[in-house]
Amino acid sequence: MGKYSLAFKTSVAKDLRAFPSKDVHRILKCFELLSQNPRPPGCEKLSGQERYRLRQGVYRTVYEIQDDLLKVIVVKVGHRRDVYRTDR
Repeated sequence: MGKYSLAFKTSVAKDLRAFPSKDVHRILKCFELLSQNPRPPGCEKLSGQERYRLRQGVYRTVYEIQDDLLKVIVVKVGHRRDVYRTDR
């Protein structure tokens, strides 16, 4: 399996600014691991979507995988109570 490239929606940077710096460092380390293995142990496919989620403490990372392009697109990062809401 080759190394996947990472891409981020522009809203992800805004999402990360709201978190404490120690949590941001853990989340960024998680992003590095996604480039090595986009389906690590503990990731789950979201029902009804072609997206996956990965837990990192109380935060969730929602991402898409494009296997044909070897690309991982991080769509959203947020607190577990807010990340799945679509009313925003």
